[in-house]
Amino acid sequence: MNTPCRVGPIVIGPGHDLVIIAGPCVLEDDAVQAAVAERIGSVCRELNLPWIFKGSFDKANRTSLGSPRGPGMDQGLRALATIKDRFDVPVTTDVHEPEQAAAVAEVADLLQVPAFLCRQTNLLAACGRTGKPVNIKKGQFLSPADMTHAAEKALEAGAGDIMLTERGTFFGYHRLVNDFIGLGDMAELGWPVCFDVTHSTQLPGGGDATAGHPVQTAGRPERAGLLARAATAAGVDAIFIETHPTPPTARSDAATVQSLDAAEQIIRQAHAIRCGLRNVEVGAS
Repeated sequence: MNTPCRVGPIVIGPGHDLVIIAGPCVLEDDAVQAAVAERIGSVCRELNLPWIFKGSFDKANRTSLGSPRGPGMDQGLRALATIKDRFDVPVTTDVHEPEQAAAVAEVADLLQVPAFLCRQTNLLAACGRTGKPVNIKKGQFLSPADMTHAAEKALEAGAGDIMLTERGTFFGYHRLVNDFIGLGDMAELGWPVCFDVTHSTQLPGGGDATAGHPVQTAGRPERAGLLARAATAAGVDAIFIETHPTPPTARSDAATVQSLDAAEQIIRQAHAIRCGLRNVEVGAS
């Protein structure tokens, strides 16, 4: 029995429209956020797809101490509130510490638990106690079945609903792989599954320093579309895309963040696959 995840007016789960979660990796200036929201909002309206704006106010897991981390919680939440009101779109952001959960829940419609923190009991419980839906990203070190424990912690604390996100599994050094059988296994736990298109293309810690810049995570951004198509065909309920007007200048994950053109293409292709699957299912019935 699959339990849907409700985020404001959006219902995520089997039998519902594919949901798009998109935004810059880390919140930057208003112009960047607005450019992303305008473009993604436009294509989702055209395709009649629900979408959620994503932006992090802090990126606590950085390769270098000198890597940009974001505007901080107060300024970041104000930026998210502005996007939410201006573009009439639900918003989501990371919660890194239990003490942040209540304040974040006042603005965010969906709380996101980062992959490296998905086993942290205090964090999961704090997010659950807000009563908001919680998106838990699967740790790169966990099996799909292990995510049932993370989900139950948040639910027992009072979470409104749960979604689980796949973002790749460690395969030796500086490499992530995606287990599409594992996507099916995770879906059978009973909660909607989201596929993180861009983080799945990372080569964690594999980047080199460039002149005047700290070491950053490397990636294979050209494979994002391939992974999105495969995951949509596998039956995920949502896809997560980090996108930026000018990826080389992005303050976080510049090696994997997608251009707005690329993000639009990914969304259109995923939508076409989802529609094709739905037509086959209707025909079979």
